[in-house]
Amino acid sequence: MRRIVAASLVGTTIEWYDFFLYGSAAALVFNKLFFPGSDPLVGTLLSFLTYAVGFAARPIGALVFGHYGDRIGRKKLLVLSLLLMGGATFGIGLLPTHATVGTLAPVLLTTLRLVQGFALGGEWGGAVLLVSEHGDAKRRGFWASWPQTGAPAGQLLATAVLAVLTALLSDAAFMSWGWRVPFLLSGVLVGLGLWIRLAVDESPVFKQARERAEARKAQAAKLSGEEQVERMPLVAVLRFHWKDVLIAMGARMAENITFYVITAFILVYATSELGLSQQTALNAVLISSAVHFAVIPVWGSLSDRFGRRPIYLLGAIGTGLWVFPFFQLLDTKDFGAIVLAVMVGLILHGAMYAPQAAFFSELFATRLRYSGASIGAQFSSVAAGAPAPMIATALLAEYGSSTPIALYVIAAALITVVAIACAKETSKRDLTRIGEDDAADPAPAPSDSGPAGGSSASDRSREPVQP
Repeated sequence: MRRIVAASLVGTTIEWYDFFLYGSAAALVFNKLFFPGSDPLVGTLLSFLTYAVGFAARPIGALVFGHYGDRIGRKKLLVLSLLLMGGATFGIGLLPTHATVGTLAPVLLTTLRLVQGFALGGEWGGAVLLVSEHGDAKRRGFWASWPQTGAPAGQLLATAVLAVLTALLSDAAFMSWGWRVPFLLSGVLVGLGLWIRLAVDESPVFKQARERAEARKAQAAKLSGEEQVERMPLVAVLRFHWKDVLIAMGARMAENITFYVITAFILVYATSELGLSQQTALNAVLISSAVHFAVIPVWGSLSDRFGRRPIYLLGAIGTGLWVFPFFQLLDTKDFGAIVLAVMVGLILHGAMYAPQAAFFSELFATRLRYSGASIGAQFSSVAAGAPAPMIATALLAEYGSSTPIALYVIAAALITVVAIACAKETSKRDLTRIGEDDAADPAPAPSDSGPAGGSSASDRSREPVQP
């Protein structure tokens, strides 16, 4: 189990390092190197627009990787996603700037960002499923939360590299060539990730699902070999799990928006609005990301004990309540207060992010799980994380105040609270049994009539998790 967790964690750390590195660079240097001549905030908005393009590609990655991940397995798709992400990030480090090739520079930048988003859209679902489907129900929340720590670990690594470079290099050297170094380092990290990821086995739950399909094939000669797994996972997900997809999308709103306001937009707010140095903002995120990494497994373990819904609701409500104190602490311009603001925000974010992996995995049947979890997680990112830094920056430019930004975060928290309130508790479900009864017959089975979360373990093991 530790080897499986390590493979997922290292891979997700590298992929999030690549993804977050772009976000930090978009706030710090891309506006000047690829969109020169604009008003500083306008240049930042254009830079964040290319940042958002990566989010737009994530649902496409979720569809493609989910489709093949449900048909041929989790492991092969995870190796491919790592290669795509690493190659795109390395390519960004080699790009010519606007001063060299003119408008071709932002076009190339946007293209590589699309590849990054496509790869990440397929990475998340496979990584969390590989762990969730290896673990037992009693500690699934804890084990599945470890791939989630790849996000703060990647953020920590990307921010640390940028912080070191900005501390050691002059502004001119960093703008000239120093910004390329973190992107080129991705090539080394991808090699390490592939070495670890290739050594793990395929998910046993997926293997069992294929074996059951083989048994049905032997009993019914009319089934072809191609029908051992779902032919069109997307269609089946939207037919049988549309409610679960909507719940997952709503659950992501507060988690996604809060995270990018805290870790990406803060670089803009601290430098443009408060007049602080880049180093101050980067160090605050750096310290807080380390704490974020540490608390995610704790929240995951608590979700095993108390349930996914209570912990998730705690995080959503907490972030909605914290957003006004968050900006008030930033406005003090005191480094300790800024660290406290970011740290508490990320701790509360972790209460949503930690149980998310197990929660989303438990919503869907094995034959549809890669597609369902990926679609629910990544489609919401287009409306949540993608525009969050741009919306926050535009609100700041329009109103010159943090109040509209805080209200924006609170609205997202309310959406998440409603989504989680509509969900059933899933923490005791048996992943090897979910959806087995409807695997051969697409007709939806009747739902249990008991109260939400109140069915017995045996009932839950048989329920097909359909609306």
